[in-house]
Amino acid sequence: MTRKLVLVEQQFSRYNCAQTVFSLFAEEVGLDKKTALKIASGFGGGMACAETCGAVTGSYMVIGMKHGHDSSHPDAKARTKQAIQRFNEKFKKEHGSLICKKLTGYDISTPEGASAAHEDAVFQTKCTAFIKTACDILQDEF
Repeated sequence: MTRKLVLVEQQFSRYNCAQTVFSLFAEEVGLDKKTALKIASGFGGGMACAETCGAVTGSYMVIGMKHGHDSSHPDAKARTKQAIQRFNEKFKKEHGSLICKKLTGYDISTPEGASAAHEDAVFQTKCTAFIKTACDILQDEF
């Protein structure tokens, strides 16, 4: 098991999914951990509306920092888009969706959904698995 995967549960106990993924790769993409945590802070919980999983959006940030384009050239844009699509395919193959409420089975953007998810330990079981998958894909592919 890689060091990142060992750190997932330690990090995720303090930060959201997007923060956990992005901060674990911060040094590799030229950011300090504090900056990465701040950038990713609004992306947890499926961007606070149980939509795209925070582990996924955190991964998009890593991919963007490593392989993103900084010009308007169509080829550069296409390469970035293809990298994101490759990530999506691998993540969906493993978990079936990119959407937080589908992945967790709860709409954690509501107080009732968040409470039920906490009661069922979804964050400790399912969410850590999503984060670990995202980290594995990023380490293997990107």
